Amino acid sequence: MAETLCCDTTPAQQTQDCTQTTDSGRTLKTKSRRSVNPVAMAICRQVLRHLIYGLFVCSFVILSYFYATDISLVLRAQTMHQRQEARKQLINQTCSSYNVTVLEEMSPGKLSNFIVDDAHGLIYCYIPKVGCSNLKKMMVTLKNGPPYRDPGLTNAQVHVSPKISYLKNFPRHEIKAKLKHYTKFMFVRDPFVRLVSAYRNKFVEHNEPFYSKHGRPILHFYGNHPYPPMSQTLALASGIRVSFDNFVQYLLDPRMANVSPDEHWNQMNNLCHPCHMQYDFIGHQETMDDDIKDLLEILMLKDEIQVYQAFPKMTTSDSMATWFKVLPLNAIRALYQHYEIDYKLFGYREPSELWNGTNISKTT
Repeated sequence: MAETLCCDTTPAQQTQDCTQTTDSGRTLKTKSRRSVNPVAMAICRQVLRHLIYGLFVCSFVILSYFYATDISLVLRAQTMHQRQEARKQLINQTCSSYNVTVLEEMSPGKLSNFIVDDAHGLIYCYIPKVGCSNLKKMMVTLKNGPPYRDPGLTNAQVHVSPKISYLKNFPRHEIKAKLKHYTKFMFVRDPFVRLVSAYRNKFVEHNEPFYSKHGRPILHFYGNHPYPPMSQTLALASGIRVSFDNFVQYLLDPRMANVSPDEHWNQMNNLCHPCHMQYDFIGHQETMDDDIKDLLEILMLKDEIQVYQAFPKMTTSDSMATWFKVLPLNAIRALYQHYEIDYKLFGYREPSELWNGTNISKTT
């Protein structure tokens, strides 16, 4: 007779040992077999399927996010590269069309606006009225090194900061080596917008040094004031100020041709010499935020430093008609010719509406 290896149990006995005696007299100890609730098993299987599906969905979402992020970064990098290559190509084409002779070596006198950061292998050619105060602060921050904290300098302080190193002060052989090997960048702006910004900053706002150096001579020769007040404070108290028309007459006077212009209204081409050296990065005031991000990306400092942009009184191209309507049309045309190379080098649109009579009330 076959041996019975298992005994009947109740649910309460399922975890206990049971015994069964065979007809041969042997006693076997066996484990009782548990009964399984089919409803519970169905629930377990359903939960497991949901967990597996949820894990798959989560994994897909995470991988999709990183993939999309990578694609976004790649597209941004491509856009930045294409924009920079287009700007560089335009400069090269314009320089060729103007038959500019490339200099083998730049004299220190032409490098007054070049700032050096040796730690990062960086050269910045600053142009006044093109966000240069904030960009100089960035250079000071880089010079201070990690953790790249805001230097806490005012605009007036940063221009005389001892932390700024100028390329012209290095020996000639070092100047040549740095220009060859360092990353060079500059920022530019619509020439007429920059000019109006300079006028507002130096002659509309209170500025005694500029009044003494430029304002009094302008009033004397072009403002019908043979004996202009000795200070801007006295001039303003008498209702006398340098007009934009007087300022433009001063710029276009043939007698000023042999006088070195102030850097605030000198041509950008004359300050940074893009025809004589190959810049690695060219930013525009009009796209300053994006261009700063791209520059820091190139320098691998995007997450390390922040350049603050705050221009509550920034002059814009939309206000040009208001400023230029006081000028004779022939003066506007002459002024454009004065800054034409800047317009063409940096891809700014010719503002022909300012001298063809559109939005201009005063004629020649």
